[in-house]
Amino acid sequence: MGREPLAQRMTHLLILAHAPLASALAAVARHIYADCASRLQCLDVTDEMSPELAHEHAVALLAALGAGEILILTDVFGATPCNVAQRLADGARIKVVAGVNVPMLWRTLCYSEETLDALVGRAMAGAVQGVLQVTPTRPQQQTRSASELDAQGQRHDQQ
Repeated sequence: MGREPLAQRMTHLLILAHAPLASALAAVARHIYADCASRLQCLDVTDEMSPELAHEHAVALLAALGAGEILILTDVFGATPCNVAQRLADGARIKVVAGVNVPMLWRTLCYSEETLDALVGRAMAGAVQGVLQVTPTRPQQQTRSASELDAQGQRHDQQ
């Protein structure tokens, strides 16, 4: 049983989001994964753009991506970009994941040779795992210089 060539198995991506998020995410994707340009399209949906016009533009971008599986990443469920994406999805060759963020995008690009179903799971895991509360840590075991202490040896800067 022969394996399909990797280039033919790559899932294509369409980022469909409110302006300028789609273009910004595409720029971040191309910055880290420079080789992804041929399999990535984006559509910034502006407030002047009707849902019908957004749909027409998205259909043209999907055609530019060609045959094969396509994952559409969109920003907010229930908003125009997601509604347009849902009209494009067929549940088999084209699927949609809402809530796009940079970790989701990078995870998707990193594993783009996987099946569309597996990639949907990777995208969702990347999105969730990429959201963390980051708390600053206090310096530990560090010696203070004389300039950081007042005459009584007390620190008065905030930590």
